[in-house]
Amino acid sequence: MTSPLNQNDSADAAAVVPGPAGVTPRPVVARLPKYAAGRPPAPVEGLASYKLSSNENPLPPIPAVIEAIARESAVNRYPDPVSSRLRAALADFLGVPAEDIVTGGGSLGALNQLLATFAGQQDDGTQDEVVYAWRSFEAYPISIGLAGAKSVQVPVTADGRHDLDAMAAAVTERTKVVLLCTPNNPTGPALRREETERFIQSVPSSVVVVIDEAYQEFVRDPEAVDGIEMYRRYPNVVVLRTFSKAHGLAGLRVGYSVSQPGITQHLRVAAVPFAVSSIAESAAIASLENYGEVVGRVQSLVDERDRVTAALRELGWDVPDAQGNFVWLGLGEATAEFAAQAAAKALSVRAFGNEGVRVSIGEPEANSRFIELCGNFTKVPQAS
Repeated sequence: MTSPLNQNDSADAAAVVPGPAGVTPRPVVARLPKYAAGRPPAPVEGLASYKLSSNENPLPPIPAVIEAIARESAVNRYPDPVSSRLRAALADFLGVPAEDIVTGGGSLGALNQLLATFAGQQDDGTQDEVVYAWRSFEAYPISIGLAGAKSVQVPVTADGRHDLDAMAAAVTERTKVVLLCTPNNPTGPALRREETERFIQSVPSSVVVVIDEAYQEFVRDPEAVDGIEMYRRYPNVVVLRTFSKAHGLAGLRVGYSVSQPGITQHLRVAAVPFAVSSIAESAAIASLENYGEVVGRVQSLVDERDRVTAALRELGWDVPDAQGNFVWLGLGEATAEFAAQAAAKALSVRAFGNEGVRVSIGEPEANSRFIELCGNFTKVPQAS
């Protein structure tokens, strides 16, 4: 398994701290990669610093959300354990039954609930298998391992896309879940409708197909798959979405899954009680009620993304199709050098071993500085 650790890992993340005598974690814990959150940039004299390492929305929530947060004062009380108001608002927004929605602490929390329900270790000790593209979201192998299941990683294609034929071939009788990350984080391309539907039809209906759409609002590919459409057609499809990215609510941790009753009836058993706070619920509802403002902000980021990708390609860089709020540079052995040069320019980026760098779309000044850095970087062969 390729470790998703990167240059943002601190020394203490890798250090082993002796515990009390006889206290040891489950063996799987030692085998898991460690999730490394994007770090803020180190200050550089004379330069404004920009964090481009965590795919955060650089814009604050819309004013109505700020007002909704300020009105929430009953934090001494537990929230509604099933987020009834938010599920009702989402049902109206998406045109789906509220009973088909299960909320969670971000889309990752919703995913963990799903894995706990459908993939793990059987009573006879055998491990279920979870198939997913790699490189993809770095939390996948951690969540799968902690659930007790086995990761089956299928390499992405040279242009950063899911190899759906190879993924279908990797499905066995032990496969319980398949994860489809679209747009794929960190490489950027989105899955297309026709290829996704062919894939769903090619795997057994007993396999849960998860369409992880954390960046769905940023997608502009007219052929891109719509997870909600697939959920309506196929009872084994689960859609994951979040308020962290487009809505700018990453710090409040609110996400959800959408699936048909044959799946949600089991998901509710594994759902974490009170995972979504009352503050997060009210903020998410306010954002949905003022979605037109959210769309405008998202479009401004899409415009910046398109400006960045066009500029990089004009400079000769081979940039995969970027459908999220980030771009991917397949730098190979030059990854660490690029990250260091970015840090010297007061930019924090997300480096992945010797594979490449993911750079979030940030403020216009940050994006322009990133373009300038790419124009001066000559350590790797550029596209012809």
